[in-house]
Amino acid sequence: MNYLGSKQIETARLLLKAQTMQEQKRLWEILMIPEVNRYFLTVPPKFKEKLLDWNKQEEYYKMDMKHANDSNIFKWSIFLKDTGECIGRISCHEANDEDSSITDPSIRGVGWLIDPAFQGKGYATEAAIAMVDYMFTQVDIKEIRTGAAIVNPASWTIMEKLGFVRQDKTKMIQYTFLNEPVEDYSYLLTKERWLSLSKERI
Repeated sequence: MNYLGSKQIETARLLLKAQTMQEQKRLWEILMIPEVNRYFLTVPPKFKEKLLDWNKQEEYYKMDMKHANDSNIFKWSIFLKDTGECIGRISCHEANDEDSSITDPSIRGVGWLIDPAFQGKGYATEAAIAMVDYMFTQVDIKEIRTGAAIVNPASWTIMEKLGFVRQDKTKMIQYTFLNEPVEDYSYLLTKERWLSLSKERI
């Protein structure tokens, strides 16, 4: 695995850039939209109240941004190329963040969020394809394991478009802003499958 960090990634309509403090309030405001955070595993539920308070979050983000350009961080803010507007965030984190039994850092998880005002335009898919390709072809990770709430097809439809394979078992996940656990599909995408699918796209 190559620790290359959050190098800038350009697509037809988007720029994926390493995060800075400048856009964090904008991203936090997007996260505070109920239809965005409903099925987004942001922090353990016990920290939910702190997350709702920008003044407390601002201090956290200031600390977090000190490491935004570290070589082991793979997290980007998503900007529209034509306007420069920040519309979301995407990341490829260690799978250990979600499953403590996974110790191999080359096995990753993914997550993304897009402002609802810009959903339905293919931006999430465009950003995800670019990020996943970077992680497999340049960072040289082995596989991505992730999941999505069964009742949230907007998320798992993107995963299936990218070639993620739905696994037989589901999981119950306690999302940050929900009171009860929700059943999730589990998905897997290996480097070999991604490269094979990439050849078919050419």
